[in-house]
Amino acid sequence: MTAKPIRAGESCIVESQHVEQLLQALTHRGYEVMGPSVSEGAIVYRRLNSIEDLPAGLTDEQQAGKYRLKQRADRALFGYVVGPHSWKKFLHPPVHRLWQAERKPRGFRVLQEEPAMAKYAFLGVRACELHAIAIQDQIFLQGPYVEPNYKSLREKLFIVAVNCSQAGGTCFCSSMNTGPKAESGYDLALTELIQDNRHCFLVDVGTECGGEILAQVPHHKASDQDRQTADSILAETARHMGRSLETRGIKDLLYRNSESPQWDNVAARCLSCANCTMVCPTCFCTTVEDVTDLAGSRAERRRRWDSCFTVDFSYIHGGSVRATSKSRYRQWLTHKLATWIDQFGQSGCVGCGRCITWCPVGIDITAEVRSIRDSDASSAASDSSRSSYDNTNA
Repeated sequence: MTAKPIRAGESCIVESQHVEQLLQALTHRGYEVMGPSVSEGAIVYRRLNSIEDLPAGLTDEQQAGKYRLKQRADRALFGYVVGPHSWKKFLHPPVHRLWQAERKPRGFRVLQEEPAMAKYAFLGVRACELHAIAIQDQIFLQGPYVEPNYKSLREKLFIVAVNCSQAGGTCFCSSMNTGPKAESGYDLALTELIQDNRHCFLVDVGTECGGEILAQVPHHKASDQDRQTADSILAETARHMGRSLETRGIKDLLYRNSESPQWDNVAARCLSCANCTMVCPTCFCTTVEDVTDLAGSRAERRRRWDSCFTVDFSYIHGGSVRATSKSRYRQWLTHKLATWIDQFGQSGCVGCGRCITWCPVGIDITAEVRSIRDSDASSAASDSSRSSYDNTNA
């Protein structure tokens, strides 16, 4: 092993037994390593103390409204897709105290909340999730108002991405051009290679800091054959997406179908439970709440996640703007795939499939868009036929 930093753009091979040294190198740099681990029958993101915490030999089966873990035939460390957690729970926490105040003999003293000091390293970030983080960067860092807590956490973040060696039953990242390969936004990117008796990782260096960390882990130079093997794995993953979404003209499609009967069809099934927005890696809706202690000596204002699926979210004087499940689902899907483009210049969907998997009634965003597109095409064909008939009989 050499201590010489590895340049960005280079690729190396790290054997599976040396992944522990990667965790140790990050820990020694002061990072709190967060990554995939099994809890209550799902793969979630939480603190990792060693490689033993990773879901070795496990994979997930995902379909609309269904998620199950099962054993693999090998000991892959990252042989799953994505679970119910997204990385936004660390960068944009579900509950965040904005300020607190305490009663004094004369009035109150307001205590401003300091930005978070945590120094995270994310291990196991998928390509779609890198795009989701980039979207939230745009929202919280690149607008006229910067969110200080997010900024503090994001500036210190180290990202170890993992390229997908298999596609999930609800994945459609290929349709959204967000995967399965991590192209940018990482410090290190791993591709797990398991062939015959060999188990190793092709590691792509994305930043100078990534090269410094990798230099502390036993490695050797990647061969052309190693790169070809990794490319073939990713190509195979792209060919076996569980879902697909036709994005051609999708913004105008949704705009002109705001009164499509399909909205009524999905509303008959939607529970307005907000699961889809809670698991979504890009949704960022919040509300604020004020709380006081029983003695009335201390008060706090907290920001917490909210959802456009709740009736209260669009409440103004006199009632809710979107009082029906139909209007709330239409708002969410149209914002995610259409008005988000007007607002931020890109889609708000990265194709991770979480909203499909974790919907209790199995509502499928790709199927809903397909139904609207089919209905739109049928309506256009009917209008064309009617016009031809009218012209013929004029």
